[in-house]
Amino acid sequence: MSYTEIKIPQMGEGVTEATITRWLVKEGDKVEEDQIIVELATDKVDNELPSPVGGIVARILCKEGEVARVGKTIAVVSADGKYPDETRKTAEDIQTVAVNVKHETGDAGEDTFRLVLSPLVRNMVRENRIPVQDLENIKGSGLDGRITKEDIERFLNDRIREKSVKPADKIPQAEPVRSEPVRSSAPAEEKNNITEDFSVFGDVEIVEMSRMRRLIAEHMLHSVKTAPHVTSFVKADITNLFNWYKSHREEFEKREREKLTLMPLLLKEIVRALRDFPAINASISGNSIVYKKYFHIGMAAALPDGNLIVPVIRNADQKNLYGLAKSVNDLSQRARNNQLQPDEIKGGSFTVTNLGSFGTLTGTPVINQPEAAILATGAIRKEPAVIETPEGDAIAVRQMITLALTYDHRIIDGALAGKFLMQLVKNIESFDIKTSI
Repeated sequence: MSYTEIKIPQMGEGVTEATITRWLVKEGDKVEEDQIIVELATDKVDNELPSPVGGIVARILCKEGEVARVGKTIAVVSADGKYPDETRKTAEDIQTVAVNVKHETGDAGEDTFRLVLSPLVRNMVRENRIPVQDLENIKGSGLDGRITKEDIERFLNDRIREKSVKPADKIPQAEPVRSEPVRSSAPAEEKNNITEDFSVFGDVEIVEMSRMRRLIAEHMLHSVKTAPHVTSFVKADITNLFNWYKSHREEFEKREREKLTLMPLLLKEIVRALRDFPAINASISGNSIVYKKYFHIGMAAALPDGNLIVPVIRNADQKNLYGLAKSVNDLSQRARNNQLQPDEIKGGSFTVTNLGSFGTLTGTPVINQPEAAILATGAIRKEPAVIETPEGDAIAVRQMITLALTYDHRIIDGALAGKFLMQLVKNIESFDIKTSI
Protein backbone atom coordinates (compact mmCIF):
# COMPACT_ATOMS: atom_id res chain seq x y z
CA MET A 1 0.00 0.00 0.00
CA SER A 2 1.43 3.37 -1.05
CA TYR A 3 1.06 6.33 1.27
CA THR A 4 2.86 9.59 2.05
CA GLU A 5 3.36 11.03 5.52
CA ILE A 6 2.85 14.80 5.85
CA LYS A 7 5.40 16.08 8.36
CA ILE A 8 6.07 19.41 10.03
CA PRO A 9 8.87 20.90 7.88
CA GLN A 10 11.88 22.84 9.07
CA MET A 11 10.71 26.46 9.04
CA GLY A 12 13.83 28.36 9.96
CA GLU A 13 16.73 28.37 12.35
CA GLY A 14 15.65 27.96 15.96
CA VAL A 15 12.10 26.85 15.12
CA THR A 16 11.48 23.47 16.74
CA GLU A 17 7.69 23.20 16.79
CA ALA A 18 4.52 24.58 15.24
CA THR A 19 0.88 24.88 16.22
CA ILE A 20 -1.81 23.42 13.98
CA THR A 21 -4.07 26.44 13.60
CA ARG A 22 -6.50 25.22 10.95
CA TRP A 23 -7.04 22.15 8.79
CA LEU A 24 -8.30 22.99 5.30
CA VAL A 25 -9.18 19.36 4.57
CA LYS A 26 -10.70 16.46 6.46
CA GLU A 27 -10.18 12.71 6.35
CA GLY A 28 -11.51 11.28 3.11
CA ASP A 29 -11.00 14.48 1.10
CA LYS A 30 -9.25 14.27 -2.25
CA VAL A 31 -6.26 16.61 -2.58
CA GLU A 32 -4.08 17.71 -5.46
CA GLU A 33 -0.31 18.01 -5.42
CA ASP A 34 0.78 21.36 -3.91
CA GLN A 35 -2.73 22.01 -2.58
CA ILE A 36 -2.64 23.85 0.77
CA ILE A 37 -4.03 21.46 3.38
CA VAL A 38 -3.14 22.98 6.77
CA GLU A 39 -2.20 26.31 8.34
CA LEU A 40 0.68 26.31 10.83
CA ALA A 41 1.91 28.89 13.33
CA THR A 42 5.25 29.22 15.07
CA ASP A 43 6.42 31.80 17.60
CA LYS A 44 7.80 33.77 14.65
CA VAL A 45 5.43 33.53 11.71
CA ASP A 46 2.34 31.81 10.30
CA ASN A 47 2.65 29.51 7.32
CA GLU A 48 0.73 27.18 5.02
CA LEU A 49 1.69 23.60 4.28
CA PRO A 50 0.92 22.03 0.88
CA SER A 51 0.50 18.36 0.16
CA PRO A 52 3.58 17.00 -1.64
CA VAL A 53 1.43 14.48 -3.54
CA GLY A 54 -2.06 14.03 -4.85
CA GLY A 55 -4.38 11.48 -3.30
CA ILE A 56 -6.90 11.06 -0.49
CA VAL A 57 -6.42 12.18 3.10
CA ALA A 58 -6.27 8.88 4.96
CA ARG A 59 -5.55 10.14 8.47
CA ILE A 60 -5.24 13.44 10.31
CA LEU A 61 -3.05 12.80 13.33
CA CYS A 62 -3.07 16.23 15.02
CA LYS A 63 -6.09 18.29 15.94
CA GLU A 64 -6.35 22.04 15.57
CA GLY A 65 -4.61 23.77 18.45
CA GLU A 66 -2.08 20.99 18.98
CA VAL A 67 1.64 21.68 19.03
CA ALA A 68 3.78 19.39 16.89
CA ARG A 69 7.55 19.26 16.72
CA VAL A 70 9.48 19.65 13.46
CA GLY A 71 9.61 16.31 11.68
CA LYS A 72 6.47 14.92 13.25
CA THR A 73 3.87 13.27 11.01
CA ILE A 74 0.59 15.17 11.23
CA ALA A 75 -1.34 13.55 8.37
CA VAL A 76 -1.17 10.73 5.85
CA VAL A 77 -2.20 10.86 2.19
CA SER A 78 -2.63 7.66 0.17
CA ALA A 79 -3.87 6.74 -3.26
CA ASP A 80 -6.97 4.91 -1.99
CA GLY A 81 -7.50 6.70 1.31
CA LYS A 82 -6.35 3.74 3.41
CA TYR A 83 -3.24 2.81 5.33
CA PRO A 84 -2.33 0.25 8.03
CA ASP A 85 -3.36 1.00 11.60
CA GLU A 86 0.14 0.29 12.83
CA THR A 87 1.43 3.19 10.75
CA ARG A 88 -0.58 5.54 12.88
CA LYS A 89 1.01 4.21 16.02
CA THR A 90 4.53 4.76 14.78
CA ALA A 91 3.80 8.06 13.06
CA GLU A 92 2.50 9.82 16.15
CA ASP A 93 5.10 11.24 18.45
CA ILE A 94 3.27 10.04 21.57
CA GLN A 95 3.79 7.23 23.97
CA THR A 96 2.16 5.62 26.98
CA VAL A 97 4.47 6.38 29.86
CA ALA A 98 4.62 5.98 33.60
CA VAL A 99 4.49 9.55 34.87
CA ASN A 100 6.13 9.82 38.29
CA VAL A 101 4.89 12.87 40.16
CA LYS A 102 5.33 13.99 43.73
CA HIS A 103 2.55 15.46 45.82
CA GLU A 104 2.70 19.21 46.37
CA THR A 105 2.98 18.56 50.08
CA GLY A 106 6.50 17.30 49.47
CA ASP A 107 5.76 13.75 50.64
CA ALA A 108 8.46 11.28 49.85
CA GLY A 109 6.06 8.91 48.17
CA GLU A 110 5.37 9.07 44.44
CA ASP A 111 2.37 7.95 42.46
CA THR A 112 2.51 6.34 39.05
CA PHE A 113 -0.19 7.14 36.52
CA ARG A 114 -0.52 5.50 33.12
CA LEU A 115 -1.29 8.22 30.59
CA VAL A 116 -0.63 9.08 26.94
CA LEU A 117 1.62 12.16 26.94
CA SER A 118 4.04 13.77 24.54
CA PRO A 119 7.63 14.27 25.75
CA LEU A 120 7.04 18.03 26.07
CA VAL A 121 3.92 17.60 28.22
CA ARG A 122 5.60 14.87 30.26
CA ASN A 123 8.46 17.25 31.14
CA MET A 124 6.03 20.01 32.12
CA VAL A 125 4.20 17.59 34.43
CA ARG A 126 7.40 16.56 36.14
CA GLU A 127 8.89 20.03 36.41
CA ASN A 128 5.73 21.51 37.93
CA ARG A 129 5.07 18.46 40.15
CA ILE A 130 1.45 18.12 39.09
CA PRO A 131 -0.31 15.56 41.33
CA VAL A 132 -1.86 12.45 39.83
CA GLN A 133 -5.35 13.37 40.98
CA ASP A 134 -5.06 16.68 39.13
CA LEU A 135 -3.88 14.98 35.93
CA GLU A 136 -6.91 12.73 36.07
CA ASN A 137 -9.16 15.80 36.17
CA ILE A 138 -7.56 17.60 33.21
CA LYS A 139 -9.72 17.24 30.14
CA GLY A 140 -7.41 16.83 27.16
CA SER A 141 -8.12 18.83 24.01
CA GLY A 142 -5.77 16.83 21.79
CA LEU A 143 -6.32 13.86 19.55
CA ASP A 144 -8.34 11.12 21.31
CA GLY A 145 -8.53 13.31 24.42
CA ARG A 146 -4.75 13.58 24.75
CA ILE A 147 -3.49 16.27 27.13
CA THR A 148 -1.64 19.00 25.22
CA LYS A 149 0.83 21.72 26.25
CA GLU A 150 -2.00 24.27 26.21
CA ASP A 151 -4.05 22.12 28.61
CA ILE A 152 -1.15 22.03 31.08
CA GLU A 153 -0.51 25.76 30.78
CA ARG A 154 -4.21 26.47 31.35
CA PHE A 155 -4.20 24.27 34.44
CA LEU A 156 -1.08 25.95 35.84
CA ASN A 157 -2.45 29.44 35.24
CA ASP A 158 -5.74 28.51 36.91
CA ARG A 159 -3.81 27.15 39.88
CA ILE A 160 -1.90 30.44 40.25
CA ARG A 161 -5.11 32.47 40.12
CA GLU A 162 -6.76 30.25 42.71
CA LYS A 163 -3.81 30.64 45.07
CA SER A 164 -3.51 34.40 44.60
CA VAL A 165 -7.18 35.13 45.38
CA LYS A 166 -8.07 34.94 49.09
CA PRO A 167 -11.58 33.75 49.94
CA ALA A 168 -13.71 36.53 51.45
CA ASP A 169 -14.74 34.41 54.41
CA LYS A 170 -11.15 33.82 55.55
CA ILE A 171 -9.06 36.08 57.76
CA PRO A 172 -6.05 37.46 55.86
CA GLN A 173 -2.83 35.77 56.83
CA ALA A 174 0.34 37.58 57.78
CA GLU A 175 2.34 35.85 55.08
CA PRO A 176 1.35 36.46 51.44
CA VAL A 177 0.32 33.55 49.28
CA ARG A 178 3.21 32.50 47.07
CA SER A 179 2.53 30.55 43.93
CA GLU A 180 5.00 28.19 42.33
CA PRO A 181 6.75 29.47 39.19
CA VAL A 182 5.30 28.06 35.99
CA ARG A 183 7.93 26.46 33.79
CA SER A 184 6.33 26.73 30.39
CA SER A 185 6.48 28.80 27.23
CA ALA A 186 3.50 30.99 28.21
CA PRO A 187 4.44 34.68 28.58
CA ALA A 188 5.06 35.75 32.16
CA GLU A 189 2.76 38.72 31.64
CA GLU A 190 -0.08 36.40 30.61
CA LYS A 191 0.17 34.52 33.90
CA ASN A 192 -0.20 37.73 35.90
CA ASN A 193 -3.06 39.30 33.94
CA ILE A 194 -5.66 40.91 36.19
CA THR A 195 -9.19 40.03 35.16
CA GLU A 196 -12.19 42.21 35.87
CA ASP A 197 -15.91 41.70 35.32
CA PHE A 198 -16.87 44.65 33.10
CA SER A 199 -20.35 43.22 32.55
CA VAL A 200 -21.47 44.85 35.81
CA PHE A 201 -21.33 48.19 33.97
CA GLY A 202 -23.21 47.10 30.85
CA ASP A 203 -23.29 44.70 27.91
CA VAL A 204 -19.92 43.38 26.78
CA GLU A 205 -18.52 40.94 24.26
CA ILE A 206 -15.52 38.89 25.35
CA VAL A 207 -13.22 37.60 22.61
CA GLU A 208 -10.05 35.72 23.42
CA MET A 209 -6.88 37.15 21.90
CA SER A 210 -5.62 35.34 18.83
CA ARG A 211 -2.25 33.65 19.03
CA MET A 212 -0.71 36.38 16.89
CA ARG A 213 -2.17 39.17 19.01
CA ARG A 214 -0.85 37.52 22.19
CA LEU A 215 2.62 37.36 20.65
CA ILE A 216 2.45 41.01 19.62
CA ALA A 217 1.32 42.00 23.13
CA GLU A 218 4.19 40.02 24.63
CA HIS A 219 6.79 41.58 22.30
CA MET A 220 5.50 45.13 22.86
CA LEU A 221 5.51 44.76 26.64
CA HIS A 222 8.98 43.23 26.55
CA SER A 223 10.28 46.13 24.46
CA VAL A 224 8.88 48.82 26.73
CA LYS A 225 10.23 47.05 29.81
CA THR A 226 13.65 46.56 28.22
CA ALA A 227 14.40 50.00 26.76
CA PRO A 228 13.61 53.54 27.97
CA HIS A 229 11.64 54.88 25.02
CA VAL A 230 12.01 58.48 23.81
CA THR A 231 10.45 59.88 20.62
CA SER A 232 11.60 62.90 18.60
CA PHE A 233 9.58 64.49 15.78
CA VAL A 234 10.44 66.53 12.70
CA LYS A 235 8.60 67.74 9.61
CA ALA A 236 10.06 67.37 6.15
CA ASP A 237 9.12 69.04 2.88
CA ILE A 238 8.67 66.03 0.64
CA THR A 239 7.30 67.98 -2.35
CA ASN A 240 10.11 67.22 -4.81
CA LEU A 241 10.26 63.51 -4.00
CA PHE A 242 6.45 63.22 -4.01
CA ASN A 243 6.06 65.02 -7.36
CA TRP A 244 8.84 62.90 -8.90
CA TYR A 245 7.05 59.77 -7.72
CA LYS A 246 3.73 60.87 -9.21
CA SER A 247 5.26 61.79 -12.57
CA HIS A 248 7.46 58.68 -12.93
CA ARG A 249 5.28 55.97 -11.35
CA GLU A 250 3.58 54.79 -14.53
CA GLU A 251 6.81 54.84 -16.54
CA PHE A 252 8.59 52.85 -13.85
CA GLU A 253 5.84 50.22 -13.59
CA LYS A 254 5.63 49.88 -17.37
CA ARG A 255 9.39 49.50 -17.79
CA GLU A 256 10.21 47.41 -14.72
CA ARG A 257 6.90 45.51 -14.43
CA GLU A 258 6.96 46.28 -10.71
CA LYS A 259 4.62 48.47 -8.69
CA LEU A 260 6.23 51.63 -7.33
CA THR A 261 5.20 53.19 -4.00
CA LEU A 262 6.77 55.94 -1.94
CA MET A 263 8.30 53.47 0.51
CA PRO A 264 11.28 52.40 -1.69
CA LEU A 265 12.13 56.08 -2.30
CA LEU A 266 12.02 56.82 1.42
CA LEU A 267 14.06 53.73 2.24
CA LYS A 268 16.89 54.95 0.01
CA GLU A 269 17.07 58.22 1.94
CA ILE A 270 16.75 56.48 5.32
CA VAL A 271 19.65 54.15 4.56
CA ARG A 272 21.77 57.13 3.46
CA ALA A 273 21.14 58.77 6.83
CA LEU A 274 21.89 55.55 8.72
CA ARG A 275 25.28 55.38 7.00
CA ASP A 276 26.10 58.81 8.43
CA PHE A 277 24.92 57.87 11.93
CA PRO A 278 25.84 54.20 12.58
CA ALA A 279 24.87 54.50 16.28
CA ILE A 280 21.21 54.50 15.17
CA ASN A 281 21.80 51.20 13.36
CA ALA A 282 22.94 49.47 16.55
CA SER A 283 21.91 47.15 19.39
CA ILE A 284 22.82 46.51 23.01
CA SER A 285 24.40 43.18 23.93
CA GLY A 286 25.06 42.93 27.65
CA ASN A 287 27.19 45.96 28.51
CA SER A 288 28.38 46.41 24.92
CA ILE A 289 27.07 48.38 21.95
CA VAL A 290 26.98 46.47 18.67
CA TYR A 291 27.40 48.73 15.64
CA LYS A 292 26.06 46.84 12.66
CA LYS A 293 27.86 47.18 9.35
CA TYR A 294 24.86 45.79 7.50
CA PHE A 295 21.57 47.53 6.80
CA HIS A 296 18.73 45.03 7.17
CA ILE A 297 15.64 47.23 7.25
CA GLY A 298 12.48 45.92 8.88
CA MET A 299 9.25 47.05 7.27
CA ALA A 300 6.11 46.84 9.39
CA ALA A 301 3.30 45.32 7.32
CA ALA A 302 -0.38 45.16 8.22
CA LEU A 303 -2.10 41.79 7.93
CA PRO A 304 -5.73 41.33 6.83
CA ASP A 305 -6.74 40.50 10.42
CA GLY A 306 -5.37 43.81 11.70
CA ASN A 307 -2.19 42.37 13.19
CA LEU A 308 1.32 43.49 12.24
CA ILE A 309 4.41 41.65 11.12
CA VAL A 310 7.87 42.99 10.30
CA PRO A 311 9.58 41.32 7.32
CA VAL A 312 13.19 42.36 6.75
CA ILE A 313 14.74 43.77 3.57
CA ARG A 314 18.31 42.49 3.77
CA ASN A 315 21.21 44.61 2.55
CA ALA A 316 18.92 47.47 1.64
CA ASP A 317 21.97 49.68 1.02
CA GLN A 318 23.02 47.44 -1.86
CA LYS A 319 19.71 47.65 -3.74
CA ASN A 320 18.72 50.19 -6.38
CA LEU A 321 15.20 51.57 -6.65
CA TYR A 322 14.02 48.55 -8.62
CA GLY A 323 15.50 46.15 -6.07
CA LEU A 324 13.90 47.97 -3.16
CA ALA A 325 10.52 48.15 -4.91
CA LYS A 326 10.65 44.44 -5.69
CA SER A 327 11.55 43.57 -2.09
CA VAL A 328 8.83 45.80 -0.65
CA ASN A 329 6.16 44.37 -2.94
CA ASP A 330 7.24 40.76 -2.51
CA LEU A 331 7.45 40.84 1.28
CA SER A 332 4.19 42.77 1.64
CA GLN A 333 2.32 40.36 -0.62
CA ARG A 334 3.63 37.24 1.08
CA ALA A 335 2.96 38.75 4.51
CA ARG A 336 -0.70 39.21 3.57
CA ASN A 337 -0.84 35.61 2.34
CA ASN A 338 0.94 34.13 5.40
CA GLN A 339 3.78 32.92 3.21
CA LEU A 340 6.74 34.49 5.01
CA GLN A 341 9.50 32.23 6.29
CA PRO A 342 10.74 32.63 9.91
CA ASP A 343 14.18 33.77 8.71
CA GLU A 344 12.55 36.65 6.82
CA ILE A 345 11.29 38.38 9.97
CA LYS A 346 14.47 38.40 12.03
CA GLY A 347 17.92 39.95 11.87
CA GLY A 348 16.76 43.51 11.23
CA SER A 349 19.01 46.42 12.20
CA PHE A 350 16.44 49.25 11.94
CA THR A 351 12.67 49.30 11.39
CA VAL A 352 10.36 51.63 9.47
CA THR A 353 6.61 51.72 10.01
CA ASN A 354 4.33 53.66 7.68
CA LEU A 355 1.54 55.21 9.74
CA GLY A 356 0.57 57.38 6.80
CA SER A 357 -1.03 54.46 4.96
CA PHE A 358 -3.86 54.70 7.50
CA GLY A 359 -4.08 58.49 7.36
CA THR A 360 -2.26 58.98 10.67
CA LEU A 361 -0.17 62.15 10.84
CA THR A 362 2.32 60.81 13.38
CA GLY A 363 2.73 58.47 16.32
CA THR A 364 5.15 57.02 18.85
CA PRO A 365 6.15 53.56 17.62
CA VAL A 366 7.52 50.87 19.94
CA ILE A 367 11.09 49.70 19.29
CA ASN A 368 11.39 46.34 17.57
CA GLN A 369 13.79 44.58 19.94
CA PRO A 370 16.71 44.05 19.90
CA GLU A 371 17.10 47.10 17.63
CA ALA A 372 17.83 50.55 19.06
CA ALA A 373 15.42 52.68 17.05
CA ILE A 374 12.33 52.70 14.85
CA LEU A 375 11.08 55.38 12.44
CA ALA A 376 7.40 56.14 11.82
CA THR A 377 6.43 57.98 8.63
CA GLY A 378 3.15 59.90 8.76
CA ALA A 379 0.59 60.84 6.16
CA ILE A 380 1.61 63.39 3.52
CA ARG A 381 -0.48 66.55 3.73
CA LYS A 382 -0.54 69.85 1.84
CA GLU A 383 0.44 72.67 4.19
CA PRO A 384 1.46 76.32 3.87
CA ALA A 385 5.21 76.63 4.33
CA VAL A 386 7.83 79.35 4.13
CA ILE A 387 10.22 78.82 1.22
CA GLU A 388 13.23 80.77 0.02
CA THR A 389 13.05 82.37 -3.44
CA PRO A 390 15.38 84.74 -5.33
CA GLU A 391 13.00 87.51 -4.33
CA GLY A 392 13.05 86.51 -0.65
CA ASP A 393 10.92 84.35 1.63
CA ALA A 394 7.46 83.40 0.42
CA ILE A 395 4.57 81.25 1.57
CA ALA A 396 3.68 78.33 -0.67
CA VAL A 397 1.62 75.17 -0.50
CA ARG A 398 3.97 72.23 0.02
CA GLN A 399 3.65 68.49 0.58
CA MET A 400 4.73 67.87 4.18
CA ILE A 401 5.41 64.68 6.12
CA THR A 402 6.02 64.16 9.85
CA LEU A 403 8.75 61.73 10.87
CA ALA A 404 8.84 60.22 14.38
CA LEU A 405 11.96 58.47 15.66
CA THR A 406 11.60 56.35 18.79
CA TYR A 407 14.96 55.35 20.24
CA ASP A 408 16.54 53.49 23.13
CA HIS A 409 17.73 56.23 25.46
CA ARG A 410 20.36 53.93 26.96
CA ILE A 411 22.59 54.38 23.92
CA ILE A 412 20.92 57.13 21.85
CA ASP A 413 20.66 60.63 23.28
CA GLY A 414 18.34 63.36 22.06
CA ALA A 415 21.17 65.20 20.34
CA LEU A 416 22.14 62.16 18.27
CA ALA A 417 18.53 61.44 17.40
CA GLY A 418 18.04 65.05 16.35
CA LYS A 419 21.12 65.03 14.13
CA PHE A 420 19.98 61.82 12.43
CA LEU A 421 16.50 63.23 11.80
CA MET A 422 17.88 66.49 10.41
CA GLN A 423 20.15 64.55 8.06
CA LEU A 424 17.16 62.53 6.91
CA VAL A 425 15.16 65.73 6.36
CA LYS A 426 18.05 67.15 4.34
CA ASN A 427 18.18 63.99 2.20
CA ILE A 428 14.44 64.16 1.51
CA GLU A 429 14.25 67.89 0.83
CA SER A 430 17.29 67.91 -1.44
CA PHE A 431 15.87 65.21 -3.71
CA ASP A 432 16.58 66.20 -7.30
CA ILE A 433 13.37 66.39 -9.32
CA LYS A 434 15.46 65.76 -12.48
CA THR A 435 16.62 62.36 -11.24
CA SER A 436 16.23 59.67 -13.88
CA ILE A 437 14.63 56.32 -13.12
